[in-house]
Amino acid sequence: MVKKVLCGFGVDVDAVAGTLGSYAGEDSPNDISRGMFAGEVGTPRLLKLFKKYDMKTTWFIPGHSLETFPEQMAMVRDAGHEIGLHGYSHENPVAMTLQQQKDILEHTFKLLTDFCGKPPKGSVAPWWETSAEATELLLAKGVEYDHSDMSHDCQAYYLRDQDNWTKIDFSQEAKSWMNPLVRGKPTGLVEIPASWYLDDLPPMMFIKKSANSHGWVDTRVVEQLWKDQFTYFYREYDEFIFPITIHPDVSGRPHVLLMLERFIEWVNTHEGVHWVTMREMADDFL
Repeated sequence: MVKKVLCGFGVDVDAVAGTLGSYAGEDSPNDISRGMFAGEVGTPRLLKLFKKYDMKTTWFIPGHSLETFPEQMAMVRDAGHEIGLHGYSHENPVAMTLQQQKDILEHTFKLLTDFCGKPPKGSVAPWWETSAEATELLLAKGVEYDHSDMSHDCQAYYLRDQDNWTKIDFSQEAKSWMNPLVRGKPTGLVEIPASWYLDDLPPMMFIKKSANSHGWVDTRVVEQLWKDQFTYFYREYDEFIFPITIHPDVSGRPHVLLMLERFIEWVNTHEGVHWVTMREMADDFL
């Protein structure tokens, strides 16, 4: 049977927003400068890479990044790449009130709509932390797909809402927590699965205040990890998706750009491979 493999890059432009919302560097001019690198240097480098291989990708842009780097984000838009939601300052949705979530979604949805001339259809939750209310909020805005959940690794699916589980409380009797997870109901929101194992940031970005921060992992280790996953999927599935998450903070660095070139060229030796946007992956599922 002929293979059908939809590969694609999701580019999260965390930049200064990531420092403010997730990386605990908001008081460090040095950390802020690293965010500036992502917007002003890393972004054009990635655009050059994608042009070289004639591929369209999806950029999930926090509102803060859009307003801080309007020139570079316009380059993304004008090159024909898809643009999706990614919070405003990379805020953790789980830590916010419902009203805060609504306010950020309303503001960033309008920002992206005005910037692109059309509403965004995809979203990535900052730090891949999805709140209990997120699915309903996204559907109400007409968002068609999410790229934050991890219930599969190479197949799209409809996201379930309101799964329920019992936390362990050692101050109570054991019987109080011995309950299975109760599945919620499928929604109309398509999930393009995320994976920490197809993400450039955890192994290749140093974060000073993160206890398990790396940043100096050999790119060939990460490259082989990605190749092994692709090889397994290609052997076991006639059709699958392969969504990769990268950041200009990380993949805008020379050693990672060279890795991406090697990986893209290796993937392209396989029959049936198509490089597409996340929206195209979702449309194919529908």
